[in-house]
Amino acid sequence: MSAHEAGALHAPGYGSTATVPAWLRPPDDVNELLPELWSSTVHRSAAGSLVAGGVDVRDLAAEFGTPAFVLDEADFRSRAAAFRDAFSEAFGPLGGADVYYAGKAFLCTAVARWLHADGVRLDTCSGGELAVGLRAGMPPRHMTLHGNNKSDAEIDRAVAAGIGRIVIDSLAEIGRVADAAARHGTRMPVLLRVTVGVEAHTHEYMSTAHEDQKFGLSLQGGAAAEAVRRVLARPELELRGLHAHIGSQIFDTGGFEVATRRLLGLHAEVARQHGVELPEVDLGGGFGIAYTSEHDPLPAKGMAASLAEIVARECQFLGVAVPRVSVEPGRAIAGPAGFTLYTAGTVKDVELDHGTSRRYVAVDGGMSDNIRTALYDADYSCTVASRASGAPPVLARVVGKHCESGDVIVKDEFLPSDVAAGDLLAVPGTGAYCRSMASQYNHVPRPPVIAVRDGEARALIRRETEEDILTLDVS
Repeated sequence: MSAHEAGALHAPGYGSTATVPAWLRPPDDVNELLPELWSSTVHRSAAGSLVAGGVDVRDLAAEFGTPAFVLDEADFRSRAAAFRDAFSEAFGPLGGADVYYAGKAFLCTAVARWLHADGVRLDTCSGGELAVGLRAGMPPRHMTLHGNNKSDAEIDRAVAAGIGRIVIDSLAEIGRVADAAARHGTRMPVLLRVTVGVEAHTHEYMSTAHEDQKFGLSLQGGAAAEAVRRVLARPELELRGLHAHIGSQIFDTGGFEVATRRLLGLHAEVARQHGVELPEVDLGGGFGIAYTSEHDPLPAKGMAASLAEIVARECQFLGVAVPRVSVEPGRAIAGPAGFTLYTAGTVKDVELDHGTSRRYVAVDGGMSDNIRTALYDADYSCTVASRASGAPPVLARVVGKHCESGDVIVKDEFLPSDVAAGDLLAVPGTGAYCRSMASQYNHVPRPPVIAVRDGEARALIRRETEEDILTLDVS
């Protein structure tokens, strides 16, 4: 989607004809659910409505209102456990592995408690995320603090709490972390985030390891080697290892292979030049999920096996012992476990070029609860959730209620042609980076997060109210 200051839909060539993306096919059954897009417990009831975690979405809408984020607890926890088990099995013979859930995908105290109970650690990248982990009782030694511009207060709080690792992102940060450790009379374990020069084949704003960006210490420019020297010179710091993150929505291990080779090359160089064998290496996250039928992600077991093979091969070539490996899945755990439930409002057909038209279905949320379509040109799927339909499919666009032409949730989807105001619509794959990136644009309160499991529903995060918004307005 091309950028335009008045909204993406004003960009040249966008939306001029009702063309169908190559990956989108008219369904034989407009009520069909593609299993790869939904959490494992989602299905249609005999009445045609969606059921998640044993709870009918019509009951969820009646009790909690819409829009609402629905999180399938059993599915979330099974995906976290799948990563834990896959990496434990694949790296067990090599020295072991740790899985750190990337809290930026979605985090609340209940989620942090699930992770701890299920043997998964927590990666945070702000003081707020750190506060959630601490409040939830996550052991500080099982947490990591990231960030390219950590404040002194955030560093001090992490050190005081006894956090397991701080990932240093710049040369200037080395002294600040060391000084905090000295103030608290401790030796702080750190990793160095290395920019390995690998650009994941994804959206530009989601690729984070190429050279021209804000994250990390350049391998090519020598900043990473200088950071190693400076950290080793500070007795307040314990250099545990190296870290790299190459991007998001990655569907194969090609980028990881190149990044791992370069990261382990520096790992071996540290051993040769400084006589220090670093015990850890963190390969980051970015594992992709299926938002639509065009996506074909690797399962956790396949990803773990491939990465273990890559790490073992590179370490053997370099003549170094295999360090303990960490990975940081977030989207791959939370994304498919959640969907957003909306109520349809205005439905209208818009005439386009060459006698074509497009069905616009407006819902009671929008870019304030899902900015990814506008920000990343992301694709989503959608279904009518409150009933089954025998009507033929029509090409539709699901849009929000905000005062922006780019307020689009689902760019292209086949919905039943009888879709009407009052229907419940469900958008899968919104468990990650939707509630966590939500805003109060147009002073619209943020939706709740409702967990479902075994026929019961409960709010993990309550619905924000207008009173909440006005409380912040001190004038």
